[in-house]
Amino acid sequence: MTDMRMTGKITGGRWIVVGCALACFCVSKLLGQSSDTSAAERFSQQGQQALAQGRYSDAEQAFEKLRDLQPGVAEVHANLGAIYFQEKKYEEAVQALHQALKLKPSLQRSSTLLAISQSELGRYREAVPNLERGFHHSTDAETKRMCGLQLLRSYSGLQLDSKALEVALELNQLYPDDAEVLYHTGRVYGNSAFHAMEKLAKVAPSSVWRHQAAAEVYESQGVYETALSEYRQVLSLDPNRPGIHYRIGRTLLARSHQMTAPADLAAALKEFEEEFQRDPSNANAAYEIGDIHRQAGQFDQAQHFFALALKSYPDFEEAHTGLASVLMSTKRPEDALAHLQKAVVLNPEDDVAWYRLAQVQKTLGNNSEQQKALAEFGRLRQQFNKQKEIEPVFSPREVTKQELDPGAPQ
Repeated sequence: MTDMRMTGKITGGRWIVVGCALACFCVSKLLGQSSDTSAAERFSQQGQQALAQGRYSDAEQAFEKLRDLQPGVAEVHANLGAIYFQEKKYEEAVQALHQALKLKPSLQRSSTLLAISQSELGRYREAVPNLERGFHHSTDAETKRMCGLQLLRSYSGLQLDSKALEVALELNQLYPDDAEVLYHTGRVYGNSAFHAMEKLAKVAPSSVWRHQAAAEVYESQGVYETALSEYRQVLSLDPNRPGIHYRIGRTLLARSHQMTAPADLAAALKEFEEEFQRDPSNANAAYEIGDIHRQAGQFDQAQHFFALALKSYPDFEEAHTGLASVLMSTKRPEDALAHLQKAVVLNPEDDVAWYRLAQVQKTLGNNSEQQKALAEFGRLRQQFNKQKEIEPVFSPREVTKQELDPGAPQ
């Protein structure tokens, strides 16, 4: 895996505050034991004031003078190491923190900050033991988080990919909504998948698995002609391989949307029908057949195949939403209502389902329920409009998403 520079919320403020309190305590204890106590007290106060105001350069100068006066006080070196860390002077931070720990090995926070600084410098083998200790045993959430992120980086730098994956999984469980964690763990998963596919290409370049993996990558990248070629190569090696006619259908369908090609749409329908004939339990194939018929206004065929999809997979949210559209088009709002109520339970983030539910409630005269559904639709649509400029990162959806009907608010 490639090295990952850790950026974001790794900050030194909390470390500095804790260390500063300790240094102040130690200076006051030493009063009367040194001829330089008044100067030491002055530098300590100057350093603390600079820290409180975020003037790290001034704090650094004050604590360096304090260190020169009190070289045997571990907490002074610890504070200075934390200041260097905050200023991203990692070499200086390592030296100061080493000295602090030499004088007082029990300074656990300094041990952790030392490990993070070592990781920032690429000294992964030195960093790992204390990072592991901080990640697995710390009870402080932010300490655990910082150590976990740096441990990802260190394991990756040491090419300990399996260990990096273990940490990534645990970080995702601990911090499921943390953007920085999601970014770095996503990179770990992506690198792992890349290396697995790279190895597959080396050990079995002509295998059905190699061609299928290549086809899926090309499909996700929108290189449809090459994807189709690879899928057809799969079928030449294994004519009965399940799911491949469906994937060819999905690729043709995507290309038909991209190029507005009716021939591709017709060919996609044939591929879906071929897949369904081979495997009548394939709910995705049944759904795609139903949706093509729905968009063509062939409501009897659409209802038939949506129902078959739901028979195989009762919790198929898109199929419930698609079938509801057919039932609305054929003037059966009471039947549509149950499917849409089920759909929004299965996927509360589906704006199309909420909009269609509002339309059904309006037809049935349920004004208060219509307003509730419209409010939820509006919220989701506003959220969608904020995010629609973001390019997709992962592969396309497994099935065609239901879209808003013509005339619906965008």
